[in-house]
Amino acid sequence: MKKIIVTLAIVLGSFTAFATPTPVLNTEKTIYVQDFKEIKPEELPDAVKTALKTSYPDATLDKAYANSSKEYKLDITVGDQKATVYADANGNWIKK
Repeated sequence: MKKIIVTLAIVLGSFTAFATPTPVLNTEKTIYVQDFKEIKPEELPDAVKTALKTSYPDATLDKAYANSSKEYKLDITVGDQKATVYADANGNWIKK
């Protein structure tokens, strides 16, 4: 009887060794920096201007930038907060 209890304890103890959580590997994202060049706000496509007025009606456009992929980086101020938003030529917002 004593051997059965010891064997049972060993078997049950070995199950807990397999139940230990596996460490999660740290995944990294690679972000490619695209060369944005400053442009005049008047050079923005109308779709981008309309999207800015629609989504951020109280925003002030501080600076505008464009890259070769026709993506636009907009530095805006809303109240006392500054933010940077990105849009494509059709006025769709891009998450960067």
